[in-house]
Amino acid sequence: MKEVLSMYARYGKRADESVMALLDGLSPEARNEDRKSYYKSLTGLASHLAGGALYFAGLFRAALPAAAAALQAGEGPAPGEGGQLDAAGWAELKARWAAADRAIVELVAALSEAELAAPVKLDWYGGKPDSVPMCFLLHQLYVHGIHHRGQISQILDSMGVEHDFSGIDLEFLPKA
Repeated sequence: MKEVLSMYARYGKRADESVMALLDGLSPEARNEDRKSYYKSLTGLASHLAGGALYFAGLFRAALPAAAAALQAGEGPAPGEGGQLDAAGWAELKARWAAADRAIVELVAALSEAELAAPVKLDWYGGKPDSVPMCFLLHQLYVHGIHHRGQISQILDSMGVEHDFSGIDLEFLPKA
């Protein structure tokens, strides 16, 4: 299980780096424009994606005090939840998002099988359940990222921005 979770942590980091690079190539106006999605703009989606990584890093930090230093990226909300960011806010979002992704990769690499099965307290679903295994939360984080990167892909398609989120970038595939 750890090998697969580590692979997906590294994949998520690379995929997020690709998204950041694509969005960096757009003007702030194009990133901030309301695209009629739930999170409004590409900035809003990126902020939500980053916020997910930061939120999960915070849950992991609370569950594993020994990992707290590695997960400091999880402090506070991601900027841009309203769908708008200026250049400084965009730079802050990218830095915090990248730091959270790095911290999660490092955390998963360091976790034991017992820690992957350890319960993590939640405030979801009215406290039922009040905790889930760490491995479940890691899976939720990965699915969350894949889902929202797909939304970004759809918006980029509608804008005519060339990208390739349809390719599979997993380490177990042979290198070309």
